Amino acid sequence: MMMSNKLHQSMAQDIAFDGSPAKIFTLTNSNGMSVSFMDIGATWLSCCVDLGDTTREVLLGVATMKQHQQQQAYLGATVGRYANRIESGRFVINGEIHQVLTNQAGNCLHGGPDSFTHRRWLVEGVVEESREQTIVFTLESPDGDQGFPGKVNASVSYTLTNKNEVIIAYSATIDKACPINLTNHAYFNLLGADSQSDCLDHSLTMNASQYLPSDASGIPVGELKEVQGTSFDFMQLKKLKQDFMADHDQQLAAGYDHSFLLETECHLGHATAASVTSPDGKLRLELQTTKPAIQLYTGNYLAGCPNREGGEYVNHAGFALETQFLPDSPNHPEWQQPSCIVQPEQTYKHQTTYRFLVV
Repeated sequence: MMMSNKLHQSMAQDIAFDGSPAKIFTLTNSNGMSVSFMDIGATWLSCCVDLGDTTREVLLGVATMKQHQQQQAYLGATVGRYANRIESGRFVINGEIHQVLTNQAGNCLHGGPDSFTHRRWLVEGVVEESREQTIVFTLESPDGDQGFPGKVNASVSYTLTNKNEVIIAYSATIDKACPINLTNHAYFNLLGADSQSDCLDHSLTMNASQYLPSDASGIPVGELKEVQGTSFDFMQLKKLKQDFMADHDQQLAAGYDHSFLLETECHLGHATAASVTSPDGKLRLELQTTKPAIQLYTGNYLAGCPNREGGEYVNHAGFALETQFLPDSPNHPEWQQPSCIVQPEQTYKHQTTYRFLVV
């Protein structure tokens, strides 16, 4: 608990954008695992796993609000309305053209310049049921927010179970048809977030037979490609570094920053979507999700991002597995995935589980 107590103190020293300090919350389980969150961005701040002889912080993060406001890597933040990119910030629903705000190479990235990541979410408090702790954050986004149509009422809950699972459940309702795509932008390093080791020695399997090529700004180009015979094939366990920067698609992105379309059995809840093992073999992360795709990002532009120790992260200090719809999905209804457009009579509802296994 020393890590979480220190975090509670350090994150409250500086005020947030609205003149008040952040509110920090820590959940613990019977295995000595602890996870911390704050209301700014409904952000996942810390993830400490008890390995028996030591406790390992596996989530990249910062120690102060000043650092949080400096970093631009979306560390642990809830991302929305639409995670990933929308080309030119433009899409059409029922014949009506919608133009949303752009913030990256002329495109809309992660919901725009003042996205859900930058908001103070309301906290419904910590609930304990069957010795499992849950915290719920809610946010109201008005009609026209960042140019998106409709008023959204969103909620994100984090549950820590006694199986060392962090379950993130997303829910949203809206009064006008609009694309919604919520995710968490956690970066992991299973050797330790401050281990000074990069993530490329981690071993990954991904239950995805197709990936989506993209241009230098992350916008999809062409059709989904089969991973077989490419550097994007993680159907069998391999180290991230094995085929790193091996082809043009990766070279455009300075590494992996691509979306993989999961096998249908994954988002139907019948199979693990991805699994990552630490280089020392002591810890494994298993991921399950109801979302159709995962964006694998190997932290290609993390250099200069502040870390908890008062220094800076380097490129590839951590990896992200962002569960979501494919990027620019509002403009590609032909892709074989559920629609990202939520109608007023529908409820957006998705779940992602990160399970940490000590091996």
